[in-house]
Amino acid sequence: MPGKSFFIDTSLCTACKGCQVACKQWHDLPAEKTVNRGTYQNPADLSFVTYKLVRFNETVVDGKLKWLFFPDQCRHCLEPPCEMTAEDPGAIFRDPATGAVLFTAYSKDIDTQEVIEACPYNIPRTARDGTLAKCDMCNDRVRNGLLPACVKTCPTGAMNFGDRDEILVMAKNRLATVKKTCPKAKLLDPDDVRVIYLVTEDPMLYHSFAVASNSAFDISRKVALNKLLRPLTRLTAGL
Repeated sequence: MPGKSFFIDTSLCTACKGCQVACKQWHDLPAEKTVNRGTYQNPADLSFVTYKLVRFNETVVDGKLKWLFFPDQCRHCLEPPCEMTAEDPGAIFRDPATGAVLFTAYSKDIDTQEVIEACPYNIPRTARDGTLAKCDMCNDRVRNGLLPACVKTCPTGAMNFGDRDEILVMAKNRLATVKKTCPKAKLLDPDDVRVIYLVTEDPMLYHSFAVASNSAFDISRKVALNKLLRPLTRLTAGL
């Protein structure tokens, strides 16, 4: 289970969008046509062709104006609700070496809406034909000993990647340091996901899906129970 993990330190993020651009370049994804919405966040949201998005939120904290940046992406849950919901290893599976949660072209053949609704972080997006897409942890790069493109390009050290055990130690040590000046700092869902964020303010100020409304474990259990009861529900309906 160890595999790999990210550590994203938002206290070091300058919203340069280098990670966002690098992701586009490595995956050969097209740009999206956008409009001026009064924010530097661009495009407006994740999509089938945007796996990584630096979210901008201008807010007031303790009477002071602050810009909070959040490089949003798939969290690669340790027990992925999407995988459990799909029940099809040909469509959604975990790489046994890295732990990356991967979607394939066969995802268009499953109940994509059910998969989307099962995600506690509102990540999967669909193409017109129903195929699902999201961050794949640059699994091809990682498998060949390279860093994910977003991590490789980060100029401030906000993006980190490595063996999960080492990343957890790094995250906890960094949290202890940041808490000396930012007492509200915390790690987001470190026991449930492979993409661990450090934030210095209330997570909801960054993004409404910064943390799971329930833990990934609880959601997985609910999904599994629904799957288990579905045949009984159909039988009852038939009677």
